[in-house]
Amino acid sequence: MNRKVSIIPYILLIFGIILLVNMLASRFYLRLDLTEDKRYTLSRATKDILENLNDPVTVTAYFSEGLPPNIDNTRRRFKELLSEYAMRSKGNVVYEFVNPNEDAQAEQMALQNGISPVVINVREKDQSVQKKAFLGAVLRYGENTEIIPFIQPGSAMEYSLSSGIKKITTDDKNLIGFIQGHGEPSTTMMWQAMEGLRVLNTVEGVNLTDSTYLPKYKTLALIAPADSIPEEHLAMLDDYLAGGGNMIVAINRVDGDLNQGIGTEITTGLESWLSKKGIQVENSFIVDANCGSVSVVQQQGMFSFTSQVEFPYLPVFNTFEEHPLTSGLETVIMQFASPLAYTGDTTLHFQPLVLSSELSGVQNMPVYFDIQRKWERTDFPMKNVVAAGMLEGKITGNNPSRLVVIGDGDFAVNGQSQQAQQLSPDNVNLLVNTIDWLSDDTGLIDLRTRGVTSRLLEQVEDGKKNFLKWMNLLLPVVLIVLYGLYRIQRNRMIREKRRSEDYNR
Repeated sequence: MNRKVSIIPYILLIFGIILLVNMLASRFYLRLDLTEDKRYTLSRATKDILENLNDPVTVTAYFSEGLPPNIDNTRRRFKELLSEYAMRSKGNVVYEFVNPNEDAQAEQMALQNGISPVVINVREKDQSVQKKAFLGAVLRYGENTEIIPFIQPGSAMEYSLSSGIKKITTDDKNLIGFIQGHGEPSTTMMWQAMEGLRVLNTVEGVNLTDSTYLPKYKTLALIAPADSIPEEHLAMLDDYLAGGGNMIVAINRVDGDLNQGIGTEITTGLESWLSKKGIQVENSFIVDANCGSVSVVQQQGMFSFTSQVEFPYLPVFNTFEEHPLTSGLETVIMQFASPLAYTGDTTLHFQPLVLSSELSGVQNMPVYFDIQRKWERTDFPMKNVVAAGMLEGKITGNNPSRLVVIGDGDFAVNGQSQQAQQLSPDNVNLLVNTIDWLSDDTGLIDLRTRGVTSRLLEQVEDGKKNFLKWMNLLLPVVLIVLYGLYRIQRNRMIREKRRSEDYNR
């Protein structure tokens, strides 16, 4: 005897499961991170910061609503991140979202808190209109305040948020010393780098004298000295490394005078000091087919015009060894960089960090610049010339230390304030990453360049591209078919069981 099976209990069961899942989701935050770089998984550094919070951190997020999807996605991601922070901190991260575009009072409050709008183009009613968009946040902890004025879509949100929380919740910052007195640029001439460094560190200039106590500095930076360095100062640096200190050295071994058309050698004594540690910084120029340009004024009759000419003495570096210092870097631009080589023994570990392209070379002294030169492929017979590297181990003395050397002293120098140039972000990141890695033990360095990067489908291998395409198309169908087969089999077994029970009666 066949019986009609009512589907109402199944519908009620499905709705019950959905309701239970929503109730659990409101209390427990769970997200599966299938991205290659785990960009949606909180780092150990962030977890440590949040778990050590003793008092609430209040986050007021000023985000406009109704923006184009690619920008509004930033608001959604930031809200998800804050939700995870709140859960991980056991309620010590409290947040609210304010739409400054709702009324004049909310907009005025955002402006007073240091959140400035950006202007974006939006399509409305088949025409392009400009709208003010707010994408920023204010963090408060007691009387301390930190402002994130603009959250760039695709940027490293976790770094901005975690470093901001760390900055306002701790007074224990690392002390970083920038050595002065030998023609080095002042910290004010590296203002872009200083903005990034002061998030986690206290930075000050330091002159080497008999009364200078170097061990108080977590890291020392010696950037682009132009004058001779006395032996007693170099001996002080040896003592600092012997005590387990860390250093970054950015050295100019060569310089170029485009007006005179010649390249010159720079000698300060620093090159000999590095040579004793096995690091040879050559007095030659790295040239690269992947390079920057210089402006050339050309005369044609009564008229003059300016054109951009590629200049291989301004190498653009896109090849980086895998290391926390270079993680996420894409483009570092140097001018008149020199190659490095390690000639020491294996008791120390040397790792290249920044490398030239597949078409590069080295120009030895003397060098005469010809702006109009037509460079050929044969002018670049080398590849992967080392422009920066890191040495670690017992460099001097019995305590392990770390020394990062970069073959261009000016890569992170903006210049005088009245003529300061805007540097490539990765030039700044290279210096800040290096000092933070040498100084900081929290692991926040790994987050600085951790953002959402777009990977075009054309950049994916054909096999993987086809796999993703067919999986995206067929997986939902396969899951539905499998579920249908399961239901059919299950219903068949139920019917057979009931027939057997009826037969036995």
